[in-house]
Amino acid sequence: MALEQNLEERAAAAGGRALAGVALDPLPSAAPFGATASEDASNAAAAADGEHRAPAASGTAARGSSFYAAMRILPRAQRDAMYDVYAFCRAVDDIADDLALDRAEKLRQLDAWRAAIDRLDPAAMPAGHARLAHTARQYDLDRADFIAVIDGMTMDALADIQAPDEATLDLYCDRVASAVGRLSTPIFGMPRDAGIALAHHLGRALQLTNILRDVDEDAGLGRLYLPRELLLAAGIVGHEPAAVVRDPALAQVCDTLVERARQHYERAVAIMAGCDAASVRAPRIMAAVYRRVLEETARRGFLPPRTRVKVGRTRLIAIALMHLLFR
Repeated sequence: MALEQNLEERAAAAGGRALAGVALDPLPSAAPFGATASEDASNAAAAADGEHRAPAASGTAARGSSFYAAMRILPRAQRDAMYDVYAFCRAVDDIADDLALDRAEKLRQLDAWRAAIDRLDPAAMPAGHARLAHTARQYDLDRADFIAVIDGMTMDALADIQAPDEATLDLYCDRVASAVGRLSTPIFGMPRDAGIALAHHLGRALQLTNILRDVDEDAGLGRLYLPRELLLAAGIVGHEPAAVVRDPALAQVCDTLVERARQHYERAVAIMAGCDAASVRAPRIMAAVYRRVLEETARRGFLPPRTRVKVGRTRLIAIALMHLLFR
């Protein structure tokens, strides 16, 4: 913690210029895997001067995401590939969450994405996503994982999820999070088996963290991702989101999910420890950022009134620096 605090102070003192380039726009060309820390710092400085830009559709979409710092440290080809994957995920997620669309239109648009993924023809991809077809072929990404992501968004589009059973929750986490990991790890350069295992555990850890952090926001949208079995075990019988999040027993449910997420993070860390350091630099940052969100959410507790945890700019920079300089 002292090291991280010191890095945060250094990041703040840098005035958001060269150090901020590690985690924030404009977009740099990152050093190749195995580059020295000084080379990475040079890339960060170039970023501050606006030397390189990512393609508009994918790079712009990525800027608002919590994964931005992790994507930014990748070499340019891999970084751009990750932007393509992220832009796809963002597009289908936006369809599922668009309050202006009725369910039939959401399903129609998601089906259009299924057809596009089935063909993987640049000319047939939705506007702004032609490069995704090239990325999928270049890194031999599995169509089934793209379809799994769409299927996860379809679960949200079909109906508001409310207190799913454990099996359904796990399927949802696999589709909307672990499938994204399975699309990402080949781009990172990880071996197939290790990549699949990491995607399983880190994806579930990240999604459970999201569920715990966003419990009130989701309830406001009529959604409740907490599993039915845990609710019943805590004595919560109803599934109406607004009522459940006001129940004092909610903390018992959430504490159980916090521990489950921690176990997935620990498994993910163990998997990454056995991999080439360069190939897991980005997922390590993702894990570090979201683990911090999880622990801060748990520290604040789950009794109302709750406040949503955010990781600030300076802390993101510090986390990125630690993984650039010391891993």
